[in-house]
This record gives sequence, structure tokens and C-alpha cells, in this order.
Amino acid sequence: MNKSALTFILMLTSLIAFAQENNTSSVKSGFTSEQFPVFQNCENLIDKKLENCFYKEVQDFVFQNFEVPENLKQNNYKGEVKVLFEVDATGVFKVIYVNTANEDLSNEAKRVFGKFPTIKPSTYNGKPTYSKYTITINIPLKSTDQMAAEAAAAAQILKPTEKPMTELDSIVYKKYNNPEFESHLNIPFSHSYYAQFDGAMNQVGSNSHTSSKPYTYAEVSKYYNLKAVNESLQKKTSTWLGRKWWNENLVQIQGEDYWLALNPIVDLQMGKASDLDASYTYVNTRALNFRGGLGKQINFTTTIFESQGRFAGYFNDYAESLKPSGGNPAIIPGIGIAKRFKTDAYDFPLAEANITYTPYKFFDLQLGYGRNFIGDGYRSLIESDGASPYPYFKINTTFWKIKYTNTYMWLKDVRPEVTVDKTYATKFMANHYLSWNVSNRLNLGFFESVVWTDTNNRGFDVNFVNPIIFYRTVEFTSSSRSGNAMLGITGKYKWNNSINLYSQFLIDEFSVSDVKAGDKSWKNKFGFQIGGKYYNAFDVKDLLLQVEYNHVRPYVYSHSAVITNYGHNNQSLGHQWGGNFNELVVIGRYHKGRIFGDAKFTVGTRGLDFNTTQDTYNYGGDIYKSYDVKRPYDKGVKVGQGNKTDVFIADIQGGYLINPMTNLKLFGSFIYRNFDPTQDTATTFKQSTTWFSIGLRSDIFNWYFDY
Repeated sequence: MNKSALTFILMLTSLIAFAQENNTSSVKSGFTSEQFPVFQNCENLIDKKLENCFYKEVQDFVFQNFEVPENLKQNNYKGEVKVLFEVDATGVFKVIYVNTANEDLSNEAKRVFGKFPTIKPSTYNGKPTYSKYTITINIPLKSTDQMAAEAAAAAQILKPTEKPMTELDSIVYKKYNNPEFESHLNIPFSHSYYAQFDGAMNQVGSNSHTSSKPYTYAEVSKYYNLKAVNESLQKKTSTWLGRKWWNENLVQIQGEDYWLALNPIVDLQMGKASDLDASYTYVNTRALNFRGGLGKQINFTTTIFESQGRFAGYFNDYAESLKPSGGNPAIIPGIGIAKRFKTDAYDFPLAEANITYTPYKFFDLQLGYGRNFIGDGYRSLIESDGASPYPYFKINTTFWKIKYTNTYMWLKDVRPEVTVDKTYATKFMANHYLSWNVSNRLNLGFFESVVWTDTNNRGFDVNFVNPIIFYRTVEFTSSSRSGNAMLGITGKYKWNNSINLYSQFLIDEFSVSDVKAGDKSWKNKFGFQIGGKYYNAFDVKDLLLQVEYNHVRPYVYSHSAVITNYGHNNQSLGHQWGGNFNELVVIGRYHKGRIFGDAKFTVGTRGLDFNTTQDTYNYGGDIYKSYDVKRPYDKGVKVGQGNKTDVFIADIQGGYLINPMTNLKLFGSFIYRNFDPTQDTATTFKQSTTWFSIGLRSDIFNWYFDY
């Protein structure tokens, strides 16, 4: 038996049936036997080899003896003859039935089967028995060698390893045209960067909603052509390195309905602070940002930071005053828990991420780990970005003149008092904010928030999941002291295209009877903000001037149960100063092309605790103290009570934008801070700081040094 014939037989045994494929002749048993009939050439074979040999001998005999009638040959006849036959218990072939449309072919089939030699019959349990088979003879005939060759050729074509795969080669790439500028991806929130398009979004008659931040590129692109501005900043360079340094993402890919971008992120600063014993301050941040879009509905971004740093003395002291349970020395404000690095610096890793799904033009859903901000000012009293990042789920609903934002947050209390088995306590926050453009000039916003804990395995209370429910009512029905609810109102009035005024009013707790009594009860826990912005000030294009006043009464953001305060990781989620202060902020920002400059001046009065053996009272500035414990007054409570401290901070920064895709800036900064309490204590004392820094930074979040 040659190799081709064997290949044919092996294929034949897998395909044979009563109805066979064209251009083959095959047989199949209709009776299951222990052993096939045995031709002389098949002796000493068993099992599958015997079966294959039987089929081969039948096919060979038919091909060698079957004569197609001459008249059919001349007419190039094509057809098939099906023969049902048996091999009886004596080994004789007998035709049972022939199925063909041509009588001559039927007779020829009977003639051929009458010539088969007698062979050994099938056996069942060792006893001779009969067995039935079917053969389909296709006309014109082909030899087994011909059929084996055709089968081998077909098998060769079907071999997957021999056929080259082209899926990767067929992927379609397009020229990268900065698709992020029109996507639903969040724009990293930086006051300096947002100032560039703030004026465009606040034109009289626009239906924008500027309080809920961060914005998406899709929101801003309606009013400010980010792509065109980016193109206007492009430097002419022909080298790959030049393009990546000045104009582009390090890796950028765009295909059919998707895009991807990968960038290294750095924050490299070196400085000198007058209140620091060490020779210099520094920040050494290396990070990697990956972002992209899948279709028009899904966008994502993730950034992983690895940082070490040492700051001015006052900032280091404040970071260490926030230290968590467990031995780590500090929490870097706005970043997170820090480990000790060397002897006098910190190691503070950070990760941020966001994935946005926009199923329809009215909705976008965001799952993230980061920070949020509500307001039109530099500060926010109701939700700021000054605390460490946290997990959140956000729903934005925009229609008509309305934008409605629901945010659900998972927060941490890291104090030793609530740490169990080295695990920090979890608490939850839900808030909603409705922004309403009442007219072409007036916008009003309504805010509500509630904080609760996992008491009695409460977990994330489903009572607060409903996005349109009134939280204060739910919090009261759950238990009047089980949570901490806050209310807020915001407003903005566009005087003209150059000037707009904004405000916030926060109510943490409010007693109408005490307000009427006019005795300045401690229960009247509220704060307010008023401010204004002047775009293209004094007809200087791209010059923004801003003035803002913030006033927050004692005990705002605090609660009787400290764990349900308005805080996260020992930091306030409202104004970064906590309670019991007033503050005036004056800001100027200017940019022209790649050149920028920012100047900020802060003047304030804070009421701090003495924290001495002679005076241990809680004067309402520290939100991580219960307002029911050691409160010195019930009436006559006023801002600045306690260790009254005057604060002045000047923060001036200028530089050059290197790459607009990553907001990479070469900058220099100067900070002057004067901190002047009424009484010096171990933790609060008169301090004057001058801090110079230079650096290279991707400006993708707000650093706040004004504490």
C-alpha cells in the first residue's frame, strides 16, 4: 500500500455515508461487527487497519472492473450509482439494491459485484455473520491514487500552520489627529490651565455649567477650540525626538473608532526654604499616564505616580500633623499617606484613574479614583480637591438648562481611635448638585451631601443610592445622629462677557430661632463665599483677574461623632482650612502662547486651638474634634475665636509651556508666607517663610501650598 493510497483511505473512512460527496467512491458498514470481512491482502490486520484495508480493496476492485457504457462516455455523463450490498456468512458478495437513473449503470454494478471473490466473512463474538454496506460510485471514475492526491492537496490547503495569518497586518491605522480634544475624557483639573478657557465658557447666553469639575473635553470644545489652540502652539521640527518633546504624545495610536496615548509624567522641583534646616527642598516625581477612547462612548485614563520629596518647613509640619495611625510619619496634603524617605524626606506614591461611559447625549457615567470640585472659585466650600484621592462613582445628567451631578464616594478615617486590626475605618458620602441656567446671565446651583459610617454593618446604605431623593430626610429617618448632612446653594451672575460674579452658601447646621435671637449660637454652622472674575482685564487679552472672599464659622464640617465629619484622610473635603476662618484671595493669571504667569495673594484670619495644658478647648477650627466635647461657648461664637492667627501668603509663578499635550512646564516659583498667632504654642507659632523653587512639571493636578 503506497502513501497516497493510505492517505485517501484514512480520509475516506471519516467521510463515507449513504449520501457521499461528489467525485468519490466509498463504502460503509450498516452492521456493527467485531471484525470486518477479510480480503486476502488484509490478513493479519486488526481493528482500524483491517477496516481501512477492507474499504481500500472494495474501492480498488470497483475501479478496476467497472465499465462505463460507451454511449455515456461519449456524452460526458456525470452522475452517481448507489449500491447497497452485503457480505454473507460464507463471505459471498450479494447486491441488495441499486439506486441509479440509468439502467445500464445498474446492470453494470450488479455485474461487477457478481465478480467479487469469496472472502472471510465478518465475525461477531468469533462467529461468522453477515454485514451490509453502501457504496456510492461517482461517474466519471477516478483511481484511488487520483482521489488520494486530490485529498492530499485539499488537506494541504486546509493546514492552518501553512496559511499565513494577516490579522495584525490588516489592522488599519490613521494619522493621529488629537481625538482626545473632542472626547468625553476628563481634562486634568489645574486652575492655571482651566483659566485659559474659563472666559469662553462664561459668555453671556452660553448654556454651559462651569461649577462641576473636572470638565470633559466634549464640554469645553463647544465653546473653546482646544484642537485649534493646540495646533497654533506646534513648533516646526522634523525629528522624532523634537516632535515628542515639543508637540506630541510619546506614543499615540489612532485606528478605526479607537485611540490610545501613553506619556511619561514628571514633577521635578528643586528649591530653598528659609524655615528648613536642610539645604534644599525638592520633589522627584516619575509617573506614567495611559489614556484612550474606545468608540465615542468609552474613554479612560490612568496615572501611576512614584514620588519623593522634602518641602518648606511649614508644609512638612502640616503634613506631619495629619499623620495616620500605623507609624507612617505624614500625609502629604492632596496626595496621601507618606513613608519616611532617608531621614528628613517623604516617599508618597499616588494613583489616579477614571473610566467614562456615555451611553447617550444626556448621560455620562464615571468610575474613578481621584478628586472632584464644585464651584466657580479658587476655593470651594462644598466640595474641593484639596484632600487625597478616593474611589467614586459619578453620574452626570445634562438636558435643557440643567446639569445634575450625583457622586458616591468611599472615604477613610485614618485616626488611631478608629483603626482596628491595622485597618482604617471606612465611611461613605453621597452628594448631588443641580446646576440650573435660569437665564442668559444667571445660574443657580443646589447641593446636598450626607456622610455616614459602617455602624451596625450598614455598609453603603441603599437609602442614599436614589439620585433624586432628599438626603436630609433619609438621614433623619435612619437615625438623627447616624450621619452628617449638609446643604449648599451656589450662584453665578454674568455681568457681561468680561465680568462674572459667583457665590456659595453652605449650611452644616442652622437654627432659625437662634438666628432670630441674634446671640451668635454655635449651632449656626454656615459658611459663604463671594467672588468675581474679570476676563481680558483692562483690554489685555488672556489676562484674568479674580477676587474671592471666604467666611466659615466655627464647627463647620465637624460632627458630634468625629468619624462622620466632612473629611477624608485627616483632610477637609470642603475648604482646606477647616472651620473658624475668613480669607481674602486675589489672583492674576496671564498666558500668551507658551508663556504663562500666575500670582496669588492670600490674607486670612484663623481661629486655632491652643492645645496646651492650660487651654484644651475646642474652638471650632479642627474638624477632627467633636463639637460636643470641650466647647467653650454656646453663644457669642465668632470667627477667629481661640488662638487668633493672621495669615499672609504670596505665591508667584511663571514659566514656559514645553509640551501642550502633557501640559509640561518649565517654571520658577516664589512663595512668601507669614503666620502670626496671638500666642505661640508647641504646634502653633510665629513663622515667616520664603521659599524659592524651579522645576519641570506636568501640570495635571493642583498643588496647594497655602496652609
